[in-house]
Amino acid sequence: MSARTHRAASPWLFLLPGLVIIAAFSLYPFISTVGTAFTDARTLTPGHWVGLRNFQDMLDDEQFWTGLRNSTLYVLLVVPCTVLLPLLLALLVQKQVPGIAFFRSSFYTPVVASVVVVALIWVWMLDDRGLVNGILGYFGTGPVEFLGDQWLLLFSAMALTVWKGLGYYMIIYLAALANVPKELHEAAAVDGAGAFRRFVSITVPAMRSTMVLVGALSSVAAFKVFTEVYLMAGPTGGPAGEDTTIVMLVQRVGTGLSGRTGYASALSVVIFVVTLGLMLLVLRADRKDGE
Repeated sequence: MSARTHRAASPWLFLLPGLVIIAAFSLYPFISTVGTAFTDARTLTPGHWVGLRNFQDMLDDEQFWTGLRNSTLYVLLVVPCTVLLPLLLALLVQKQVPGIAFFRSSFYTPVVASVVVVALIWVWMLDDRGLVNGILGYFGTGPVEFLGDQWLLLFSAMALTVWKGLGYYMIIYLAALANVPKELHEAAAVDGAGAFRRFVSITVPAMRSTMVLVGALSSVAAFKVFTEVYLMAGPTGGPAGEDTTIVMLVQRVGTGLSGRTGYASALSVVIFVVTLGLMLLVLRADRKDGE
């Protein structure tokens, strides 16, 4: 092997282990899922080619439309909160004052906590005899069916998602805020600009690319939400299954000895297409704003 060939091959030799892992655990499952989406495969049978029948069945599946509705609502309501609230929180803890490290750690604690444990704590708090209803009862308000009402349950799961993600996105914003020149704020303050004016005219434009990143990450995470709703609503998806998300539907129809893995794979392909579309929309909006 010549020296030139050796130099050209050396980087690929270092990349080979990682490429093998990616191919085995990401690329192959993805290709296999796409292929299975066009079959009538079940858990114990490989199935036969059925073309677009699984996708046609979705149009008549009420559970699919319910899951798509709930996942879309999740994106529409959760993403704005996870874009704006962590930024405000980062501005709050950015200042170097005594004890600020404690507050930063406190806000980040939910991120490292197990989502299962956190969800179970929220279920206990929102139960008819839980802490929240106990406090409401102290003020003479009857118990609120947080876990028994279709919309209250879904909104409670959204609140859990936002609360648990605040610290994670706060850290991203803190890193970006460190690169904003303080001279800009000082000059604006000298010119008489108040805190809100400086936030709108200086902080938001400087954070635009970071806000796009947070929006893209939170959009994908919100559309693929599973654990929070599953643990709060139960395997059935809440009252009459009205709180089912599209990922919960994949888990429901694709597991068990008689699981419809072909139909579940088709649902997974739809999730991939939608999440890819969400990211492209966010990036396109960022590109238009930058022009």
